[in-house]
Amino acid sequence: MSDSYEDAFPESDTSPFSLGWMTYLSSRLGTVPPLPAPVRIEPVEGRGTLIVLTPERFTVANPEHIALARRVRDLLARAELMPPATS
Repeated sequence: MSDSYEDAFPESDTSPFSLGWMTYLSSRLGTVPPLPAPVRIEPVEGRGTLIVLTPERFTVANPEHIALARRVRDLLARAELMPPATS
């Protein structure tokens, strides 16, 4: 993920992971909900899920990327895979 994005939207210490351009979630955390296009959800050998936010390189300079990351993060929080955002 972009360092600039992580600086602008830091995760709390209680979050089990930070959402990135590509994020792996162990199936121990729960089930990934349906996510909006162009997000890709790939199962990983029955062990978890890989989430790819965009097919192109994620950049904090692209407002569509920021909006998508925030939307996906909100959906993951609603699915109780991470705590609600504080910022």
